Amino acid sequence: MSPTIDRPAAIRRGLRDLVAERGFHGASMGAVAKAAGVATGTAYVHYESKEELVYATYLELKSELSTAVLEDFDQSAEPYERWHHLLTRSYDFLSEEPERARFLTQLEESPYFEEAHSRLAAAGDRLAEIGKSEELTELLVPLPYEVIYTLSFGVAVRLIAAGVLLKPEEIDLLVGATWRAVTKPQ
Repeated sequence: MSPTIDRPAAIRRGLRDLVAERGFHGASMGAVAKAAGVATGTAYVHYESKEELVYATYLELKSELSTAVLEDFDQSAEPYERWHHLLTRSYDFLSEEPERARFLTQLEESPYFEEAHSRLAAAGDRLAEIGKSEELTELLVPLPYEVIYTLSFGVAVRLIAAGVLLKPEEIDLLVGATWRAVTKPQ
């Protein structure tokens, strides 16, 4: 007897990998189903549309990222130490499977992003909540959240998506550079 396959997870993984490789135009439901090893009809049984599959994949990836990043997170640490932890753990998680970062960069530049981000906010984005804490926001330059993200975590995501993998000492330098980019001069 063969092991039971988690078809919805396989379909989400198929979408993520295809989008990372080919973009959204190269990830039709038929192509996703084939990559997942299921029939196209099976993909539609689990996800009524490509859009719903995109949102489910994004929410899953962000949940996995939050879980990995928040492991051993010390909310009482100094702000820079928290920043270092969040960015370093994000980098580590995404660099383990760079297609995660490539999927995120594709999504951030797509028409799906606004709705995906709205759904994430409605579901409760734990990382964004930490990033928007009053203690941290008092230290940040008064720029929109999207700019702060782009100058910090977005840099790490794009580097990994482009295949630029940093050594630990370079990651420390990156963390320091992003901190200086987004915080008010002391």
